[in-house]
Amino acid sequence: MTFQQKLKTLSKTELWNEYCGYLDLSIDEYMYIQKRLMEEQISLWRNSVLGKTVGGDNIPESLEEFRKKMPLTSYEDYADVLFTRNPELLPGNPIIWIETTWEGGLKPIKIAPYTREMLDMYKHNIFAIAMLLSGHEKGDFNIKPGHRFLYGGAPLPFETGLVPSLMNEDMRFEWLPDSDEYGDISFNERIKKGFKIAFDGGIDYFFAMGSVANYITENFHKQLESRGGGNTKVSPLIALRYLKAKRVCKKEGRNIRPGDLFKITGFACTGTDGKCYRDNLAQAWGITPIEIAAGTESTCVGCDTWEQRGMVLFPDSCFYEFIPESEMLISLENPEYTPMTCLINEVKTGALYEIVLSVLHGGAFMRYRIGDVYRCTEESQNGSLPRFTYVDRIPTVIDIAGFTRITEKSITEVIKISKLNIGEWIACKEFAESRSPFLHMYLELTPEAQANSAMTKQVLNEHLSVYFRHFDSDYKDLKKLLNIEPLQLTILPYGTIESYREMTGKSFRRINPDELWMNGLKHFAEIKMKEELM
Repeated sequence: MTFQQKLKTLSKTELWNEYCGYLDLSIDEYMYIQKRLMEEQISLWRNSVLGKTVGGDNIPESLEEFRKKMPLTSYEDYADVLFTRNPELLPGNPIIWIETTWEGGLKPIKIAPYTREMLDMYKHNIFAIAMLLSGHEKGDFNIKPGHRFLYGGAPLPFETGLVPSLMNEDMRFEWLPDSDEYGDISFNERIKKGFKIAFDGGIDYFFAMGSVANYITENFHKQLESRGGGNTKVSPLIALRYLKAKRVCKKEGRNIRPGDLFKITGFACTGTDGKCYRDNLAQAWGITPIEIAAGTESTCVGCDTWEQRGMVLFPDSCFYEFIPESEMLISLENPEYTPMTCLINEVKTGALYEIVLSVLHGGAFMRYRIGDVYRCTEESQNGSLPRFTYVDRIPTVIDIAGFTRITEKSITEVIKISKLNIGEWIACKEFAESRSPFLHMYLELTPEAQANSAMTKQVLNEHLSVYFRHFDSDYKDLKKLLNIEPLQLTILPYGTIESYREMTGKSFRRINPDELWMNGLKHFAEIKMKEELM
């Protein structure tokens, strides 16, 4: 039966238990599901060409042996087979291929195959999320045919495009805008079209990446002034709310907010840096966005609840392993080191972990380092399930607002093609006072570049920005789509980084170096600058 049919035939309790009953599992029951499904996946994977290519001919059958002997993997291990798009090489028959950014201009896209079983599980979990978004306590939900979703996700072949496609298989919703009808128009035009429809009937749910939700919210006044693009029908209810909001806002000395006009039932945010915008979004819409975790390779893996205590990971999407922070850092410094992993029943409250995923139901990726770091907000106590919150990418990757994958290789390539005579450099992800993220490069100019009086910081910034946009289309989208200026520069005296490294005797990462080391470098650079001025 479809979800819509179940709404008519099942009680509210029965429907809740079917879709959200995983929240009441004991940790032992949760681990039983995890291990059973993982053993089925190992059997499929080890007998496939992909499995033999990545894992060799003697892949263990048991889960315990598999974890001991199967190495952790990255996308490079799968790329040659996956890019053939040959279903006969895979553990399951792909129904659709989903795309995402790989590594900027060096390796533009990654692709991931989804079997029908993966899609069915994704759909099941998306409906569970919709129920959790719409309720205020256990067993409470409000989801009906025709509910309207303001949709800030990219259309297929990106992963967010699965949400409307799969949900519409089981129940017809109204998407603002409909990705099938308006999938080819630009991002800004999609937003205008979504609001144009929203003014004539309202919004029930809002789904978007955090950065996109923030952009939509900050530009709400522009949409309001144009009523979504002109010639827009406005429902009587929205018109009344608008007139009331104008009076209230005039008294309070503020602009009209989305929450003054639209009384949404549920609000979901995903993507890197979503927490930066959470408070502003909650104030603007009158409802706190719920955190969800999903991705191209991982599918839909977790969701927070009405309690806002952290995400519970779905037991049937992936098999989860966790690399403790200390092990992760050692392995990033030494690629030959194999970090230890623990299972979900072994994580500890407050600890950071790099997540390792094995995609179930015929998925391609096994013991896969997707590059995401989570914090455990609650460990398993008295049989309860652990909860998590997404932190960021691993330290060697800078992801700005979910649009970029900036690495040492990509920055090195940009500097090389720019021919700007840049010497040593370090790049960090930092946050403005508004909590918006940006890429901060600390760099040195060679003596030849310093002799060029035209090479000011502004000129350097403009040049590097041009080359980043040329090299990485996703970086370009930050400015074009979200109006974010992602690059800031600090020019250090020539030789500062090397002198500080020799003084401390410590090595450093060029991308997001250790915070203590970086703070020391900043202090050392200030001293060097003062010496140069004397």
